[in-house]
Amino acid sequence: MSSGLVLIDKPKDWTSHDVVAKMRGVLGTRKVGHAGTLDPMATGLLILGVNQGTKLLQYLLGQDKSYTARIRLGQTTLSDDAESEVLESFDAGGVSEVFVDREIAKLTGTFEQVPSSVSAKKIDGARAYDLVRAGKVVKLEPKTITITTFLRTSEISYHDGLADFDVLVDCSTGTYIRALARDIGARLGVGGHLIGLRRTSIAEFNVAAATEMTAEPRLIDLKSAAGALFRSKEITEQQEVDLRHGKQVLLESESGLLALIRNNQLVALAEPAGDLYKSMAVFQGEA
Repeated sequence: MSSGLVLIDKPKDWTSHDVVAKMRGVLGTRKVGHAGTLDPMATGLLILGVNQGTKLLQYLLGQDKSYTARIRLGQTTLSDDAESEVLESFDAGGVSEVFVDREIAKLTGTFEQVPSSVSAKKIDGARAYDLVRAGKVVKLEPKTITITTFLRTSEISYHDGLADFDVLVDCSTGTYIRALARDIGARLGVGGHLIGLRRTSIAEFNVAAATEMTAEPRLIDLKSAAGALFRSKEITEQQEVDLRHGKQVLLESESGLLALIRNNQLVALAEPAGDLYKSMAVFQGEA
């Protein structure tokens, strides 16, 4: 199997680790990793690095992401989603679309978000969700996030004192969509949690180009994958030799990190070091 990235449309109830384990068998290599976990209840885009493509994963972790989600008002849960028991119930039948849209607008921009207590964040070496499920009180520090787009995309469906609606979210890495549902419910005084979540994009990669678990995965080659993330630049044979020997090279560029190409293959990712460029990752040629 060659190296690169594979885009998977993760099904519900699969963990990200489940997908990696499955794809290791399908792709015939143990060297498979993913760029950003999706909860089992979530569906959508999971990016896998294959062989040398795993070197690209760290550059995907900090990229912006997009989601579609369904929020339920009228109930709070331990995990801020539908995967745990209901803690409190309220009557959300009187919550209007005007009030919902007003609170959504307040949660757009750059602000401090407190992560969901049942999250993968570590406290003194232990995952927050393990501590919560062990009956311990967890207090997580707020984190600065940026929401560039937060829109209600459906009418509100009222039933049994609950209010459900769909949203679209474009956000920075580290944003908890569950926490957005929680916070909207808290601001409206009726509680809230997430009942559906789908990741639709990471950086320039979209779920529309992903394959389902039952389909034959399509590999994005290293050059194309790196070119979607960084500006590409052709280098000379001598520059390739120098980079492979750990030397810095002189490149005319106004960009930051570059994908360096020779003979139609990705040679290295390089970043500025004074007047020169130094390699951050070097890739071996493939037939």
